[in-house]
Amino acid sequence: MAALPSDVALGPVRLRVADAERSGEWLERVLGMRPLGSASGRAGFGVQGRRPLVELREQRGARRVPRGGRPGIYHYALLLPSRADLGRFLLELDRIGEPHADSDHLVSEAIYLVDPDGITVEIYADRPRERWTMRGDQIEMATLPLDRDGVAGAAGGTRWDGLPDGARMGHVHFHVGDLAAAERFYVQGLGFGVTQRGYPGALFAAAGGYHHHVAVNTWAASRASAGPDDAGLDEWLLVVPDAGARQALDARMRGLGLEPARDGEAWSVSDPWGITVRVTGS
Repeated sequence: MAALPSDVALGPVRLRVADAERSGEWLERVLGMRPLGSASGRAGFGVQGRRPLVELREQRGARRVPRGGRPGIYHYALLLPSRADLGRFLLELDRIGEPHADSDHLVSEAIYLVDPDGITVEIYADRPRERWTMRGDQIEMATLPLDRDGVAGAAGGTRWDGLPDGARMGHVHFHVGDLAAAERFYVQGLGFGVTQRGYPGALFAAAGGYHHHVAVNTWAASRASAGPDDAGLDEWLLVVPDAGARQALDARMRGLGLEPARDGEAWSVSDPWGITVRVTGS
């Protein structure tokens, strides 16, 4: 059971990229994001009039994520409001000829792309919660072929017009070196509850009964972790509105021997592979 309250949310992912102009162009052209201005050396992208979903910091010469990944970010996942939105996006990718893969995960239907720095991006739509199946205390998930015709048909002949209002950061997924150590950090420390252990070498966790807000896997455990000269993740944001819940989270981290770095009301802490989460109230 999750120690985090059900109203937690994920804020923007802050990425380290080799060429911010190139990456920004890809976010606009392929994902339909809008540029939202820059602050503190980061260029924000997302839906107009809302908080950024992705923030880019240029690290000139940053090394591309290798095929198969390295400990660090595997993918960030943008949740669309409806299956019709996913259908419009799928048809748009076919129209512009952008390479992609896709899967049916039972709880959701998903499309996967790779950005110019080798970072995977998932765009997905959830099935209604009443259609999710429990197997014991775990939410049943799988990786099956996508019903492409059904998803495309859900668009009803309408065209993609950029990332829709209501799109949000649904989850993040990381390559790590050890599942037990990762569970200690993300479950015992951050306070997510385990939702699925059935995938070999992977663990899924969430708050509020969701299928997952965070996932970790050991599929790239034999490689060195991403460093400051590698394209990847600077930090991801976990929004915990309740002050008491943030204090409890801080205490759990200290109980693990970790010392959060303070920045006003927010603070950050890193897992054993240098993956940094920033905890904030808004």
